[in-house]
Amino acid sequence: MRKAFLAAAVLAAGFTTTVYAGSHSITVGVSWSNFQEERWKTDEAAIKGALDAAGASYVSSDAQSSSAKQLSDVESLIAQGVDALIILAQDSQAIGPAVQAAADEGIPVVGYDRLIEDPRAFYLTFDNVEVGRMQARAVLEAQPMGNYVMIKGSPTDPNADFLRGGQQEIIQEAVDAGKITIVGEAYTDGWLPANAQRNMEQILTAQDNNVDAVIASNDGTAGGVVAALTAQGMEGIPVSGQDGDHAALNRVALGTQTVSVWKDARDLGRAAGEIAVALAGGASMADVEGAQSWTSPGGTELTARFLAPVPVTAANLSAVVDAGWIAQDKLCQGVTNGPAPCN
Repeated sequence: MRKAFLAAAVLAAGFTTTVYAGSHSITVGVSWSNFQEERWKTDEAAIKGALDAAGASYVSSDAQSSSAKQLSDVESLIAQGVDALIILAQDSQAIGPAVQAAADEGIPVVGYDRLIEDPRAFYLTFDNVEVGRMQARAVLEAQPMGNYVMIKGSPTDPNADFLRGGQQEIIQEAVDAGKITIVGEAYTDGWLPANAQRNMEQILTAQDNNVDAVIASNDGTAGGVVAALTAQGMEGIPVSGQDGDHAALNRVALGTQTVSVWKDARDLGRAAGEIAVALAGGASMADVEGAQSWTSPGGTELTARFLAPVPVTAANLSAVVDAGWIAQDKLCQGVTNGPAPCN
């Protein structure tokens, strides 16, 4: 009866859900902000694997880049009786009522990969300031002077500013010395490649194509940037990214992207599943392995765990193949006499 009622409620709300595994004692709900991005499928598989190993169930929803839908999604997940929530926030500010609703029901929350500035949410991510540093180091090494463009992430995602801060740390000395001039800078609404491409096209037009390097904040935005550059016959100038998207790694092999900072989503997803199960079982946030006290830029004291990223360039492309992250034929598609292992 309860299952039938919940199914009817979910359908009535227009809520899309995926149910994984059989009948287990713990159910973890995952609210994805925009499941269309390539990398989230890898994260999901890792979360499912961790939950399956713990004998837990998985239910999920996709907010489709809508902060309003995400609030509704979380309410529906709570109505289904989840024991813990993993939330990839579409909007770090707008997600507040969802955290409150979970707290009201005694449901622990893991803020997944994006900051939720609420001490009741365990923050799990990679060190995004260091990701920004890694991006800038690789681009600066390839192009130590000239006109730079900064293509940032979504203005509603705190990671965009964490990344930008790390990037600036690395290039600041060259900027102060007059070696680098930042000639264009733009946020990318929703992290969407099409928006990044449009921003880059506008900057190229304004600068009469006088651009020497682009620090783009993830692989999706890098893809948009490379498309804009290619249309102007400028492919091959240094461009950064992150996430280790397969298309981006292929661009590194082809020479149209300089670096993709690899954040192994398998590690992050597995950790999220394990943490969610532990919290659902009554563990405190401070008891989570690798947890630390961390103060957010807004001054909120949070419990967090940060995983270490790895910059992937032409010099160490073999690492992602050796780790089973991407098949060699996919990495090397269209590459002739490229870097190892595509040579």
